[in-house]
Formats: sequence, C-alpha cells, structure tokens
Amino acid sequence: MSPRSEPDLSGKVAVVTGGTRGAGRAIAVELGAAGATVFVGGRTTREQQSEVGRAETIEETAELVDAAGGKGVAVRCDFTDPSDVDAFAARIDRLDVLVDNAWGGESLVEWGRFWEHDLDRQLHMWRNGVETHLVTLHRLMPILIRSDDGLVVEVTDGEDGEAYFVNLTYDAVKNSVRRFGEVLAKDLEDFPNVTAVAATPGFLRSEQMLETFGVTEENWRDAVEKVPDYALSETPHYLGRGLAHLAADPDRRRFAGQCLSSWRLKREYGFTDLDGSQPDWGRWWDDVVKPRIAGTVVDANPEDYR
Repeated sequence: MSPRSEPDLSGKVAVVTGGTRGAGRAIAVELGAAGATVFVGGRTTREQQSEVGRAETIEETAELVDAAGGKGVAVRCDFTDPSDVDAFAARIDRLDVLVDNAWGGESLVEWGRFWEHDLDRQLHMWRNGVETHLVTLHRLMPILIRSDDGLVVEVTDGEDGEAYFVNLTYDAVKNSVRRFGEVLAKDLEDFPNVTAVAATPGFLRSEQMLETFGVTEENWRDAVEKVPDYALSETPHYLGRGLAHLAADPDRRRFAGQCLSSWRLKREYGFTDLDGSQPDWGRWWDDVVKPRIAGTVVDANPEDYR
C-alpha cells in the first residue's frame, strides 16, 4: 500500500487530554506535525508530579509538538475535577479536534479476580479512566460543536468487546470508553459538522511498557523472546498518525460511531510507524493469537504482519 499525502491540519485547534505520555503524547505530536495548535492537558508538570509518579511532563509534550511543526500549549488539568476542566475550557476560543484520552490507571491495575483486589484501587481506576472522560465531554463538547469540521475521539484499549482485558475493572473502563464513541455519534446526529469515534492502539511500545519489559525503543526486540507477541508491537505514534489522517479526512463521517484501530486506520490511509513498518496487530490477533487461545499453535513469521 502506498501512503497517501500527508495530513494538513493547519489552522485547526486540538485538545488532547492525558497528553503527558504514551498515546496521548504521541497523538498530540502527530496532530502538531500536521500543523495543528494542540492544547496538552494533564496533571504532571515540571513543578508538580501526579500520583502516577513518572517523569514525563505536559511541558515536554508541548515542546515536542512545537518541534514537530505545530504549536503546543501545556495546561495543567485534573480531568476528574469539573472546576479544573472549566478553567481549561476557558483557555480555548475554538476547538476542532478533541482527543479524550485521560487514563492514569497504570499503577492501579491488578491481575486476576476482581473480588480479591483492593476495592479503593479499583474505584480509583474507574474514576481516572471513566469519570475523566465524562467530565471532559460535558465541558468541552459545547465548544466542539461550534466547529465547522469537528472530531471527537474516545481513546480506549481494544477494537471490540471480544477479548477479556486484565480484570473486571480495567475491562469495564475500556469497554465504557469504547461505547462513549458509539453513543456520542447518536447524540451528534443533528450536528453533521462533528464526527464521534473511538480509537485503539495495538500492542504499545509506550514508555511504561518498554520499562516493564526492560527494554528501550532502540532495543525493543530484545523483549520478543520473553513476550513473542511483542514482535507486532507499535509505537504510540502509529495511532497518532492514524488520527491525524482521520482529522484531515473531509469524508470521515462515514466512520461515525465506530471504533477505529491503528491497523484499520493504516489500511485506510497507508501511513507507517516511525520505523517505516506497518504492524497489523488485528491480523496477527486473528491469525495467531486467537487460535493459540483455542489450543492451536500457528507457525507464523511476525515480519509478514509488519
């Protein structure tokens, strides 16, 4: 597949919540690379760290947006707090692209049976992963619907509800956010100027995932021996590039209410990941992972899926 022309978002204004790191950071950078002004919302600044306890900051993300060719604006915001989001909204005169990506649940995840987990941690994960999205939508959608060509994206994990994710709370959070994209499309039926979707990456090489596997972006393949499916991993920029193409697509309303994966966006728009490859986690899942879950081992070359 040959790539299409690069997306042009010159003059567009975007908001990315949860823009401190991971998918949020990369999405902000790729929107900036397409020419957008990007308001980067998150809790960790150079002066104040969030409970997640990581070093990445919203100021760094804004600087990366600038370096990519856009204009980055860092705004400290706790998206569980309506008053914080009100102050965030007051900074924005117009809004064309809203990427609702807040998460902050990495340190709260526990594996296994829900009733054996710490309840406070699970409720906190729900608050960070679901309430943030609801507050953001409630406060920012009135601005977005004034756009002549608006897009709202609910960033989740997983293309559909088929797979079981980690534990009950995590699964419920990500399925709820996916559903938000579908329901928003219903709410926007009388607003043909705005399109709502959900979106998901594949197997991410985020900062935290790389650290979890004890590798860096430079030597990430060293983790494949321990986690074979990581051979189909992708950088967060892969989804970011897909969403930049989507935001620049004048016919994107055909996707309203759908959950768009990085690999489906790749098939549609022909872009590549940072290394020039085109990992297709969805095809790998169907051809290799699902049969393995069912008890059949498939001998497949990961490079045929990149």
